Amino acid sequence: MAAYSLDLRERIVDAVERGLGTRSEVAAMFGVHESFVYKLLRQKRQRGDLAPLPHGGGAEAKLNEDQLLLLADLVAKSPDATLEQLRERIRKQARVEVSIPTIWRALDGLGLSRKKVRSGRRSGPGGTSWVPKKAEKTGR
Repeated sequence: MAAYSLDLRERIVDAVERGLGTRSEVAAMFGVHESFVYKLLRQKRQRGDLAPLPHGGGAEAKLNEDQLLLLADLVAKSPDATLEQLRERIRKQARVEVSIPTIWRALDGLGLSRKKVRSGRRSGPGGTSWVPKKAEKTGR
């Protein structure tokens, strides 16, 4: 979710300072949560400004660009591979140990998802393959 604009933040604090209502009423007036109003007032008092704080960053990616390209290549060569099989191949070829959810997120980031194969052939366990997400929505 994107941060609220600086203009909105200033209007909220201005409304509270001018006494246009209680903090709860000002929150309702601007369509924000009451705790956000308290946060803005505390931030102005402590930092002297209302600018959004920088994003914390999050965890570092487990697979780098080269490893993601390898994963995409593995899927292209074997679209019927399970997550466990892909994880094992990445471990052997790239010498990196990752979890199955990491493989899933990487494939999602590459725009690939599981799709049941509706043709006469079965493609491995469960009859599914990795396909681009756009093909999943348009194909039947």
